[in-house]
Amino acid sequence: MVMADRPEVQTASAPVTALAMVGLAESMLNGLARVPFRRFWEGPGGLLDNIGQSVTRQTIRSFMGYSMALPIEEFRSMEKILDDICRVVMPPFISLTDGVELTDDTVGGIEGIWCRAKASSDDYVDDSEDKETITATVLYLHGGGYIGTSPIMYSAFAASLVNITGYEVFIADYGMAPEFPFPAGVHDAADAYRGLLERGIDAEHIVIAGDSGGGGLATSLVSYLHDHGLAKPAAVMLFSPEVDLDLNHPSITANAQLDILPWNVPVSPYLQGVQPNDERVSAIYAKPDPTWFPPTFVCWGADEMFRDGIRKFAESLSAAGVTVYAMEEKGMFHVFPILMPWAESSRRVFRALRELSHRHIESDPAAVATH
Repeated sequence: MVMADRPEVQTASAPVTALAMVGLAESMLNGLARVPFRRFWEGPGGLLDNIGQSVTRQTIRSFMGYSMALPIEEFRSMEKILDDICRVVMPPFISLTDGVELTDDTVGGIEGIWCRAKASSDDYVDDSEDKETITATVLYLHGGGYIGTSPIMYSAFAASLVNITGYEVFIADYGMAPEFPFPAGVHDAADAYRGLLERGIDAEHIVIAGDSGGGGLATSLVSYLHDHGLAKPAAVMLFSPEVDLDLNHPSITANAQLDILPWNVPVSPYLQGVQPNDERVSAIYAKPDPTWFPPTFVCWGADEMFRDGIRKFAESLSAAGVTVYAMEEKGMFHVFPILMPWAESSRRVFRALRELSHRHIESDPAAVATH
C-alpha cells in the first residue's frame, strides 16, 4: 500500500497532480541539460562509469530537489503515480533479468512485498533436487528519508540481494512522516519482525537491512528489539544509513555539491519534537553492546553528505566490540549500490555481500519455515 492509499493521507486533485508531474519532468530535463557544462567525464572509475555517475547524480538531485519543495498532498499524489508505474514495469523486468518473483503479502499486520528466487519455488521448479534452498530471510526497510518512496520502488535492488545472497527479502511498507512520525515506522518494522517470528522463522535466520532513512530505521529497530526482549537477528546490512539526524558533521556541507541529496536534508517531519540527538533516532549517540547488536555490514560513499556520521557509527560499533564490515567507496555518493549497480564500486559491495552472506547464518534450512 503506497502512502497515498492510506485513509489518513491527503492527496491532491487530478489537475494539480498532472501539473506536479509536468513540473517534475521539466525539473529533471533542466537538470540533465546541466550535465554537459560540468566535468562529467571525471570520477573514480572508467569513462562510462564517470559519465553514468554524473548523469545519475544530476537526475536524482533534480528529482529530490523538486519533490521536497512540493506540498505534502502533491508529493503523495506524485508518489502514487510513480508507484503505479513501478507496479506495471518492475515485476516482469525483475522476473526476466533476475529470475525473481514478487508477491504481495501482509506480515505481522504490515503490508509489503516478498522477493524470492523463482528457482526456490514449487511453481517454477518441478524436481525437488533442482530447487534452490532459501537460507535466510531479509526484513528490508526501504529508504526515502523517512518520508517517501514505496516497497515496489526498491524491488530491483531487493532482487539483486536475492541473487547475491540466496536469501528471500520482505520489503516492509512502514508508515512514513509527516503523517506517521517517529516512532510509527519503528513500531511497524517491529510488527513485521514479530510476524516473521510467528511464521516460524528463527531469529538466527533473519537479517535486518535498509538504506538511507530505512538504514537508520533498521538501527532503531535493533535497539527496540533489545528493549522489548525480542530475539536478536542474525545480522544487519546497511547502505548509506541515515544514523545521525543532528546533521552537524563537516561532510554535510563539504559534500553538498557532490552528493545526490538536497542541501537542506529534511528531518523535522520525522522527528516532530523528538531531539535529533536522541539515540532512538540517531544511532551514533547509542552505546551498542556486542551481546545484543548483531554483526553489521555497512557501506557508504566518500562523497556523500552523511559520510562523517556513518564513519562515526561504524567506529563506535567496532570500539564496542561489535563485528563490523565497513566499506567506504571513493568518489561515490549516497546509496550508490542502488542507483548505480553497474559501477565497479557497487560490484565490490556485492562481492563482499556474497562472501559474507553465509558467515553469520547457520546452515540449517529447517530454520527458515515455509510461509
